[in-house]
Amino acid sequence: MAKLNVNPTRMEMTRLKRQLKTATRGHKLLKDKLDELMKQFLEIVRENKRLREAAETALESAYQDFIIARAVLSESTLAESLMIPQQSVSVKVKQRNIMSVNVPVFDFQKEAGSGDIYPYGTVFTSGELDSAMNSFSAAMEPLLRLAESEKTAQLLAQEIERTRRRVNALENVMIPNYQETIKFIAMKLEENERASTTRLMKVKDMVLKKAIEEKRKQDEAMHA
Repeated sequence: MAKLNVNPTRMEMTRLKRQLKTATRGHKLLKDKLDELMKQFLEIVRENKRLREAAETALESAYQDFIIARAVLSESTLAESLMIPQQSVSVKVKQRNIMSVNVPVFDFQKEAGSGDIYPYGTVFTSGELDSAMNSFSAAMEPLLRLAESEKTAQLLAQEIERTRRRVNALENVMIPNYQETIKFIAMKLEENERASTTRLMKVKDMVLKKAIEEKRKQDEAMHA
């Protein structure tokens, strides 16, 4: 702890007490915000885990079926079958506010040309390719939701770190410095008050001695 470089006056102490009160209130608000941010962050992390597992399961199934399809179909047949995609996805990015943090919200729409996800006929292809296409299509939503969730978690983590630094600065630096400085000023004012009282007592003694001396001289003059 270190005291601030200020003049030890009552006016300065009053000003510092106001600042200490503001800093203490700000510390409480930031601490409450930090607790709520941590709660939101942990909920998003749990959702992240669920979405990642769903996406990984769908992709694993898709890749297994696709590997089998590649084994039973020729390279040219496979390339021809997947040359013109039948379905696309459009994504619009919006925002929502979580504890003063703007996080993304993905609004996506699947756009199918003919309502069918298969960009090929089924005569010269295999059922494994159909399964792979279905699995890839099923993985699209959890993948996009996972991207949204991970970006949200990243932004919240950054805000948590910023808020924690501010809480620590108030808790370990600013508030102790204000308290130490107020204590120092109070001690200085007490010292000055004691010194003033001592000076007043000395002046009073001097005035009293002078009055006694003058009275003695007057008495002597009257009896002379």
